[in-house]
Amino acid sequence: MSITLILIVITAGISYYALQNSLVMDKLIMNPYKVSKRNEYYRFITSGFIHADFGHLIFNMLTLWFVGEGIERLFSMLFGTNGTAYYLFLYLVGIVVSDIPTFLKHRNNSNYNSLGASGGVSAVLFAAILINPLMDIYLYFFIKLKAFVFGILFLAYSIYEGRRGRSYVNHSAHIYGAVFGMVFMAIVYPTAVPNFFQQILSWRLF
Repeated sequence: MSITLILIVITAGISYYALQNSLVMDKLIMNPYKVSKRNEYYRFITSGFIHADFGHLIFNMLTLWFVGEGIERLFSMLFGTNGTAYYLFLYLVGIVVSDIPTFLKHRNNSNYNSLGASGGVSAVLFAAILINPLMDIYLYFFIKLKAFVFGILFLAYSIYEGRRGRSYVNHSAHIYGAVFGMVFMAIVYPTAVPNFFQQILSWRLF
């Protein structure tokens, strides 16, 4: 069983359990105030294994399944037996890094909560986009876009909605997770950067 599939199973199990038990949800969720005042830093990680509802869970896990195993295989080729450690670092640290801006912004707001694997999923997704910007991504299962086009639209939308601040979605987690994923991949596999631009420059719309 791949690490990606194991992560999906674990996340689905914990998310389901938390959705049935509000006390567990409250214990695991990212609440910047509790992190700051009670030093409950474990929430940076545990909040990535719970979700607001089944739609939120399914969207994140489908995205992870779509791109995760490809990155797993790449890391295995590049780093051998250490590939698993690199992959877990990308995913788990992506969750943590994506929540740091949220923590700094809301650490004095006891009513603010954030949850979901979006930061880690975005890190893996954008690492994959850096490697293969011309792969096809299907938005809502039928709108086919090249990965780099999807990435541009996704980041633009996240920045726009984040500035509006009119939804409960933590758009900054998407942005910082994506940035972390690309930076991490560029550091551990520098060849990915020139290859990224070479692929885009070779692309023709028609």
